[in-house]
Amino acid sequence: MAAKINSAYPSVDDLRTKAKKRIPKFAFEYLDGGCNEDVSISRNTSDIRKVQLQPRYLRNYGTSSTQTKVLGMEFDAPFGIAPVGLQGLMWPNSPEILAKAAYAHNIPFILSTVTTMSIERASEITEGKAWFQLYNPVEDALRDDIIKRAEAAQCPVLVLLCDVPTFGYRPRDIRNGLALPPKMSLTNILQILGKPTWAMNTLKYGQPTFETLKPYTPEGLNLKQLGQFMDKTFSGRLNEEKIKPIRDKWKGKLVLKGVASEQDTQDAIRMGFDGIILSNHGGRQLDAAESTIHSLHDIAPKYGDQIEIMMDSGMRSGPDIARTMASGAKFTFMGRSFMYGVGALGNAGGDHTITMLKTQFKQVMDQLCCERVEDLPQHIIKKQ
Repeated sequence: MAAKINSAYPSVDDLRTKAKKRIPKFAFEYLDGGCNEDVSISRNTSDIRKVQLQPRYLRNYGTSSTQTKVLGMEFDAPFGIAPVGLQGLMWPNSPEILAKAAYAHNIPFILSTVTTMSIERASEITEGKAWFQLYNPVEDALRDDIIKRAEAAQCPVLVLLCDVPTFGYRPRDIRNGLALPPKMSLTNILQILGKPTWAMNTLKYGQPTFETLKPYTPEGLNLKQLGQFMDKTFSGRLNEEKIKPIRDKWKGKLVLKGVASEQDTQDAIRMGFDGIILSNHGGRQLDAAESTIHSLHDIAPKYGDQIEIMMDSGMRSGPDIARTMASGAKFTFMGRSFMYGVGALGNAGGDHTITMLKTQFKQVMDQLCCERVEDLPQHIIKKQ
């Protein structure tokens, strides 16, 4: 696709600044925040940026290609859009905007169980190319029905989430009384009135709901009852006993997201997963967690030839993606960056953010004189 970078917003930081001005505070803080004191969220990025890369200026060099292969599929860049819950609350219609942009740019889009677009709609937009992240239900019948719907929607990859055994302690969300739909306190009403574009788009597209879960949600629940229903319906906990029937039923690629240790990596290999996504949930669950790049440095050299290793959490730029790929990741995913894009630029935000990150990443490859994405590990400077 032709470059469509808005020159006023050449970085994710610029998009974040603009998005903060357009999204009500309660919704922006849900997007932007981590948990507890935000230690993990900042450490994720700072540790990635400690990775240094070395160019090879005098070698024979043709041209760089950002094309990448993962799980047997070809993509135009080594990054995709990570699953994000409550997307329509942060910016109206944002999952559709991002799914359309991902399809147009030939990068993967992962739909969360608890976002505001259905499996079926995601499949329609992406012509069956959207991946689906399963937040594990308590009841086997509900699990099996969701899996059946994902299969019918031709999702090529099922991503099992393992890093939410309990909800993170998030002080901002507690103060804001965050809910879906948002709690209509006087403070939140004033915040909405101060963001007219967000408010008008919410009126246009309707109040966001958990679209994938609509068939299973009793009608007429108030907010408190909806919260109780969600807590009762989804445990978030995974173990081998729960994973085995999923592996048996699912015929496509199966990926475990939230891996942070060698032991879980070994277990994932033994249980027959096709890939893992190293992640600490963007710093939103455990504020004492190791940064994802540190996990990658330990895990990739030992297990990269046994299972496809991907990573999310902490990347905010093309150089960050390059650092992560050079550290041994086969592919990367980003969540907040794309939400900042749609929050800042609305319908143009998905295309702009993908194009910007592609351009940044390609510049790094050109500067390193690295022709292929899979050659990036040859450029990492290893510190003793």
